[in-house]
Amino acid sequence: MEKTLFVTAQDVSEIMGVSLSVAYKLVASLNKELKAKGFYTISGKVNRRYFEEKCLYGSSSD
Repeated sequence: MEKTLFVTAQDVSEIMGVSLSVAYKLVASLNKELKAKGFYTISGKVNRRYFEEKCLYGSSSD
């Protein structure tokens, strides 16, 4: 997987080993948190760094 600024729900599904519908719910939840903090969000995608911090316990997948 190419290192991009955002991860898609498909990427989240593969990384976390969950269904696509669960991945979409997770992405929506993370985007809701970011929006509450005043950030702009993109539906179906979430910032890679924020995703890694919140879901992979801060580890970076290099």
